[in-house]
Amino acid sequence: MTRTTPERPASVEAVLPELAPYRGRTTRLHPRPGRPGLRDSHVGGPMLWPYGDPWPVCSEPHQLESEGYAPDEVRSARAAGTRPLSRPWPRGTSREGGPAPLVGLAQFFRRDIPGLAPGPDNADLVQLFRCPFAHTPHLERRYHLRWRRAAETERAERFLMSPPEVPLLRGENELPQPCVLHPEEVDTYPWAEGDTLPAHLIGLIDAWDDEQTGEHGPEAPSYQYDLSIPPGWRVGGFPSWASTGPMPVGCAACATPMLLLLTAEGTETDGGSHSWVPLEDRDPSMRGPASIRGGSSVSQPTGLRFGRDRDLHVFTCPTDPGHPPQWLLS
Repeated sequence: MTRTTPERPASVEAVLPELAPYRGRTTRLHPRPGRPGLRDSHVGGPMLWPYGDPWPVCSEPHQLESEGYAPDEVRSARAAGTRPLSRPWPRGTSREGGPAPLVGLAQFFRRDIPGLAPGPDNADLVQLFRCPFAHTPHLERRYHLRWRRAAETERAERFLMSPPEVPLLRGENELPQPCVLHPEEVDTYPWAEGDTLPAHLIGLIDAWDDEQTGEHGPEAPSYQYDLSIPPGWRVGGFPSWASTGPMPVGCAACATPMLLLLTAEGTETDGGSHSWVPLEDRDPSMRGPASIRGGSSVSQPTGLRFGRDRDLHVFTCPTDPGHPPQWLLS
């Protein structure tokens, strides 16, 4: 089934014509629980990983864990609609240090995802991983990108069907729920704060927001929530800066301003962004948040969490995609 973003509560360029030069495109991925295959773009499904290729690991010291959640028990609990129980760390296994096998979060093929930027040597398959443990002293997380050429990878004789896993995860939201994708391109506009747009244009946006609130009260549409950047997993477009405020993102290797490759989120909607929920996930007889159907399969389909319910922005260098990516939570 396709997913269709509803028309915006107001036409951005009709109310703010000055924003036309800043219009961009982003591909909303609309993950929904399902059974993706090796050769599909997905969140949480099986990685297209040739048998014999070393699985990525994290060898840095980790926060000491005393208990956690067994991956198979998390899967079983989700299938049964229950919550898994935490377990004490098994005796005889290391609770810190490495190497710890990374968790495969997602893979995207350019053939499936409009707007997905090419990788090094024109690689057209990108795979996203995360260390299942936190890193001291600030409980930081480690992420990893693996770029591949899809056609070459698909010619492998065998594929890894059971990747290595740690015995316990620090939280059940470390393991992604397998999700199929429903890519949809939509218009997007920059976050309006700091130097993301000219100051006079941000002033016009603020004035429009105030006017809407004065006319329609607290349920009035706003630029940040309803007109600029959609929530959820997406590729390309502009980063949202709700938690941190705008931050410069320069390539550590060449200082070139980096571009947003993708955004991962734990939630697809919240109280302020419900206007973006697709038509197919709504009851047409109702309005507003009450019209949203599907429960957690729509609001939190991947079962993941990034920071304290933030966005994970992955940036790459437009000059050389082989330069190290940047990871920001905002």
